[in-house]
Amino acid sequence: MEDYDERTYGDRIAGVYDEMYSEYNQTSIETLYELAQGGPALELGIGTGRIAIPLRQKGVEVHGIDASAAMVEKLHDKPGGENVPVTLGDFGDAAVDGQFSLIYVVFNTFYGLLTQEAQINCFRNVAKRLTPEGVFVLEVFVPDMTRYTDQQTFRAVNLDENRIQLDASQHDPVKQQVMSQHIFLTGEGIHFYPVKLRYTWPSELDLMARLAGLDLRHRWGDWSQSDFTAESGKHISVYGRAGDF
Repeated sequence: MEDYDERTYGDRIAGVYDEMYSEYNQTSIETLYELAQGGPALELGIGTGRIAIPLRQKGVEVHGIDASAAMVEKLHDKPGGENVPVTLGDFGDAAVDGQFSLIYVVFNTFYGLLTQEAQINCFRNVAKRLTPEGVFVLEVFVPDMTRYTDQQTFRAVNLDENRIQLDASQHDPVKQQVMSQHIFLTGEGIHFYPVKLRYTWPSELDLMARLAGLDLRHRWGDWSQSDFTAESGKHISVYGRAGDF
């Protein structure tokens, strides 16, 4: 994936993204609404607006950043999405005007920043844009090394009479990166949707936050705010300014 950059994933998958990931957890909208505290919100990697639109419908003023013009076009074509202001650019460092009481990045999108340096820089930029009482919320998976045999995986994700979806991945434990292809086999041909991630451990995220002047407020195992345990497959982490709680 030598030509892969911050636009590749969105530009390639925009046409089928809503078909693949149409559903969302309504509890996530309720939790984000509460965390916004009545103020404006900024979504990093807003994509096609799967979360932003229902959150805006609850009355939150949602802004977004995304690197993919194709994804943002899908957002603006949707009812309720046409008026969501979006800044085009890498969400790790794109300049956005204003301060926000909630900045959030969901569905593992934070891992789309492919180096530790880029992820730290994102935390620092978020800290500059938060109101004094504002919070930064991340939803990410917990790395699971048991998924890989010889640092790779290959599996059938979905299969019906007209289409097969396969996922192929290679794992680089040194860079903490996973390179994957979503492969669709259909009567019309073969389609590839590449994705590249740099995962982090929860403790590494907490250190990034501290370098940016933020502290962990909450870590939940799901959007219902269940306890985060050794069995949790993901976590919702909430950060605020150090010393402000």
